[in-house]
Amino acid sequence: MTKYSEAFIQEMPKSDLHLHLDGSLRIPTLIEMAKKNNIKMPSYTVEGLRETVFKSSYANLGDYLHGFQYTCAVLRDLENIERSAYELAVDNQQENVAYIEVRFAPQLMMDVDKGLTMEAVMTAATKGFERAKKEYNNSPAVKSGQKPEFDYGIISCAMRKFGPKGYSPYYTNFYKMMEFSKEMEVIKDAALQMVKAVVKLRDEKDLPIVSIDLAGQEDGYPPGKFRDVYAYAHKNFMHKTVHAGEAYGAESIFQAITECYADRIGHGYYLFDENKISDPSITDKKKYLSELISFVADKRTTIEVCLTSNLQTNPEIPSIKDHNFKHMLANRMSVTICTDNRLVSDTTVSREFQLAVDNFDIPVKHLKDIVAYGFKKSFYHGSYINKRNWGKKVMQHFDSIAKKHGYLD
Repeated sequence: MTKYSEAFIQEMPKSDLHLHLDGSLRIPTLIEMAKKNNIKMPSYTVEGLRETVFKSSYANLGDYLHGFQYTCAVLRDLENIERSAYELAVDNQQENVAYIEVRFAPQLMMDVDKGLTMEAVMTAATKGFERAKKEYNNSPAVKSGQKPEFDYGIISCAMRKFGPKGYSPYYTNFYKMMEFSKEMEVIKDAALQMVKAVVKLRDEKDLPIVSIDLAGQEDGYPPGKFRDVYAYAHKNFMHKTVHAGEAYGAESIFQAITECYADRIGHGYYLFDENKISDPSITDKKKYLSELISFVADKRTTIEVCLTSNLQTNPEIPSIKDHNFKHMLANRMSVTICTDNRLVSDTTVSREFQLAVDNFDIPVKHLKDIVAYGFKKSFYHGSYINKRNWGKKVMQHFDSIAKKHGYLD
């Protein structure tokens, strides 16, 4: 089993394709923003918030998601959105992450009466990322070719579930306008409005919105219910990822790929668990899983793996060595290592890679494949030729770093 030094993992070029903006703020920044916007918090110190909200371990997914009420609250402010985007990009650049795709649900931040429109929210985030990108790419290390250029994309999330009150001003007003519709009709219509808006903003404003996503409570709200939403994105050349197999069975992953045209899968943890299959028509569960695993692997549908997050939200996983990542590796699936939420999970991309290589047998050629998937399977905002040329330069840099640390000849 190859042992990799922390220095190598830190220095090698990386990506993060599953990264939530509202789960990745700096705590001091969150505190400052909360005070500025008069947001009530359980504590206004780093230590206090680490003890009460952003903990080292959580009882369940609900406990894990508790802190998002505070981060979403401070992000209903355009200056705060721009600042958070800028700082998140800088934090990644400092650990040699060359590419990020940052996702968030703009409708959780929107308040049209206060000027927080879809365009305003997306533009504010773009300004922050763009400022960090320009500063970094104009640095001597990048200009001289010592480091690859940094880039980013934005993924817009639809929420699987929201209620008439307490989620966001936008959702509250949307519910009021749809008072004669059933819950699922309201949720799907909001999702469709989101995807129509981001396609328009991408096409008419050239905002780097590269994909849509489906987030929130998975059980009871499978991807198939949102097939029309994803069909609209598909017909408009928008990439697609879906949170699937995180808290629901393998059928969720199958629906995401076959009914929602998913290019990537967020988490995909339960792809290997027979006990999570609930469809009564699936009588031979072992055969179903075997065929689905082969199908996903053969299609090279990339799984966005979030090790620490899964350990924190899923008490069924006794230890990191029991994580289904081992099955993904054994089946030579296309996987990429991600953080999910840098704040809530108290992690970085380097820590996630270190966790992977310290606990699973990943020879350097396989490690290089995993790193490469993060760039090859990205939803790069630009032409395929540009993406290919840029990715080639990044992987050449990987080779030079691996040789420097003695892992490649």
